[in-house]
Amino acid sequence: MWFDSWSDVLRVVLVGLAAYLSLVLLIRASGKRSLAQMNAFDLVVTVALGSTLATILLSSDVAYAEGVTAIVLLLALQVIVAVLVKWSPRFRRVVTAAPALLVVHGSLDERELRRNRVTRKDVEQAVRQSGQGAMKDVAAVILESDGKMSVIPEASLGDGSAVRDIPGWPS
Repeated sequence: MWFDSWSDVLRVVLVGLAAYLSLVLLIRASGKRSLAQMNAFDLVVTVALGSTLATILLSSDVAYAEGVTAIVLLLALQVIVAVLVKWSPRFRRVVTAAPALLVVHGSLDERELRRNRVTRKDVEQAVRQSGQGAMKDVAAVILESDGKMSVIPEASLGDGSAVRDIPGWPS
């Protein structure tokens, strides 16, 4: 079916504008955490928010108030999870991945690469993007909990305080 009625089109436009503005305002009100780098739970909430917005827009069976309630619920859950992650180490371990040490003093840890489904080429790309030209000049490459790789050059390692708590870092 190509066209039902102009009233349906108008409903999508009006509800779409209202739902979009509500979503933007609610995300802003929920704090910067909602816009920060994502862990697995944040990704789930983001996908659910998009799905909810699409449902509000396209399904006349879902009232605007019901859709906004769903958005508020999802953002409230995200805030609750963020607070629990901050205050409970046990909960943090369940919700966020621990950082993984992929390179130690220029040597790739093949076991960690396999375990985290990262290739040598992925690591080399991260090293190049950090401005390093040789693996031997890299003290550590860490796969962070948000999926990004941090590259620490030997010249910048200092006392190693930023990496000493990462599993696999030599004492």
